[in-house]
Amino acid sequence: MSRQLRVAVIGAGPAGIYAADILTKSEVDVTIDILDRDPTPFGLIRYGVAPDHPRIKEIVKALKRVLSNDDIRFFGNVNYGADLKLDHLQQFYDAVIFATGARADRDLEIPGIDLKGSFGAADFVSWYDGHPDAPRDWPFDPHAETVAVLGVGNVGLDVARMLAKTADEQLVTEIPDNVYAGLKANATKDVHVFARRGPAQVKFTPMELRELSHSPNIDVIIHPEGFELDEGSMDAIRASKSVKLVVDVLQNYLAKEPTGAAHRIHIHFCQNPVEILGEDGRVVGLRTEVTELDGTGNVRGTGELVDWPVQAVYRAVGYRSENLAGIPFDDAQAIVPNDGGRVIDIEGDPLPGAYVTGWIKRGPVGLIGHTKSDAAQTIELLLSDVDALVAPPEPEREAVDRYLAGRGIEFTTWEGWEQLDEHELALGEAAGRTRIKVVPRDEMVRISRS
Repeated sequence: MSRQLRVAVIGAGPAGIYAADILTKSEVDVTIDILDRDPTPFGLIRYGVAPDHPRIKEIVKALKRVLSNDDIRFFGNVNYGADLKLDHLQQFYDAVIFATGARADRDLEIPGIDLKGSFGAADFVSWYDGHPDAPRDWPFDPHAETVAVLGVGNVGLDVARMLAKTADEQLVTEIPDNVYAGLKANATKDVHVFARRGPAQVKFTPMELRELSHSPNIDVIIHPEGFELDEGSMDAIRASKSVKLVVDVLQNYLAKEPTGAAHRIHIHFCQNPVEILGEDGRVVGLRTEVTELDGTGNVRGTGELVDWPVQAVYRAVGYRSENLAGIPFDDAQAIVPNDGGRVIDIEGDPLPGAYVTGWIKRGPVGLIGHTKSDAAQTIELLLSDVDALVAPPEPEREAVDRYLAGRGIEFTTWEGWEQLDEHELALGEAAGRTRIKVVPRDEMVRISRS
């Protein structure tokens, strides 16, 4: 290509930033604009990782280096679908990469799911991470001393840990004041985490599992009922070092005597949630069906039902991507239909100049490290299509700025993020902490644009 390539990336999380990084390191002369509905970059690293996970947030340092590249610009507080759509973007860009991820809770269709006291994990995570669109207050029931968490991925463990830890333990993190006040009102003493299958089929990582016991205020209790290893489980242990480590940690917890800590996280295996029980419109219990491993690592129901007295239920059964305006969407899989990263229409034909990467491409599976190889695949396809891409009518970089300003959109920039970053660090330093997040969107925008 003799001219400069112009590419838009929708979504400023790891998936979008990695795609931009790989593209700028190619042999093609390219400039990239990354647009995000949040006023800040980094996506789920900022708004999906528990605040007591500073090691994972170290990834931000690498992402910052990418966004400091002069060939990459950041436009925050720009909502795709409301502020602009694909046909608008095609006025300015040769290609558009959608990397919007997955932020909504996946549905769990069991009776009682809409009772008061039944919550989605994604909503809870957004609240404790201070997302500007989340409610300021979490409706903790002062009588809810026993709660259930459904799902055994890393998010389920994060939710369990945040519910079980004391608010004062979280003061060393970046939680905003409203989250501290909310956690202070949390009455939870016992968190029961339910797995439908056995210990070799859980989805959390060894590090996440070990961290449950790092708090002196928490006992981790593994219940022996359902702690089974069938032949399929043994195959999984032999095939994966990570699975073996997880099972080893669980067995260590199983053998350990409780210390009498004030808070407890219980993990139950082979318990399939079938109903949330209610009374007067709110949660009073959880009903599970006992399952048994079938020899392949899968389970079958036994017909035996168990009722657990809990006053709140958090479902952590996975994230779900949301439909994007003007783009095909597979509602069953909750992804944009694609062929290796090329967006395809209902007939299976490529949508010219449209690409996907990350969870919107493949579903909410895999860790952050998987995102790089995923982005590399998408960029390889985009580069192979370069000569066929239609040149935009307004390719100059300033055209996008004029369009957004003309629409009255108060967009934020990378320089604006650096100002907000300094502001949050200063708030933290004044309180003897590393950082305190600013929560209100208008305040973030004001600081970023000042």
